[in-house]
Amino acid sequence: MNGSHSNHAMERLPVMEHFYTIQGEGYNTGKPAYFIRLGGCDVGCVWCDVKESWEAGKHAMESVAQITHWVLDSKATYAVITGGEPLMYDLADLTGSLRRHGIKVFLETSGAYPLSGHWDWICVSPKKFKPPVEAILKEADELKVIVFNKSDLDWGLHYAAKAGKECKLFLQPEYSVSDKVLPFIIDFVKEHSEWRISLQTHKFMQIP
Repeated sequence: MNGSHSNHAMERLPVMEHFYTIQGEGYNTGKPAYFIRLGGCDVGCVWCDVKESWEAGKHAMESVAQITHWVLDSKATYAVITGGEPLMYDLADLTGSLRRHGIKVFLETSGAYPLSGHWDWICVSPKKFKPPVEAILKEADELKVIVFNKSDLDWGLHYAAKAGKECKLFLQPEYSVSDKVLPFIIDFVKEHSEWRISLQTHKFMQIP
């Protein structure tokens, strides 16, 4: 689960926010994890719930050493690198530092950029606004398709066919329309048993 990148590995990264919480969605739901949300994204999802992350220049540049210290200080054993779109940056230095300290590192990405860094788990959540790099789908441990309307189901099948055989497949209702889309997601999963449903349980728990 290693990636290479054409840019130099970055020793400082724009951090929008960081916090220790419980992973609320996807395969690793329920695990305690330290979240590092990087600023900067050009994917532009209209329903994004962290649009304040899009402009990288608004967020402080933090050193890999400082980010590693936050995670170690929390006593977390898992770190989730998310965004924004984290693969806009070369993440080799950050993942290397965390892994050297025994932290397992999980990636959450749209897959719109080439993979960089060294990962214990890669979650690709493809977006219609900027399609994923096909090579990253082969590396994905988890494909998490956000469902905003019924056509997203066929779109999810399209990308599942490009993922590896061991990739875990999830459909997740977009939170603001979950009441509308859950009935047909349930029907779909009953007919396609390789898929599972992901819910944003952190919102029900009222935690970050």
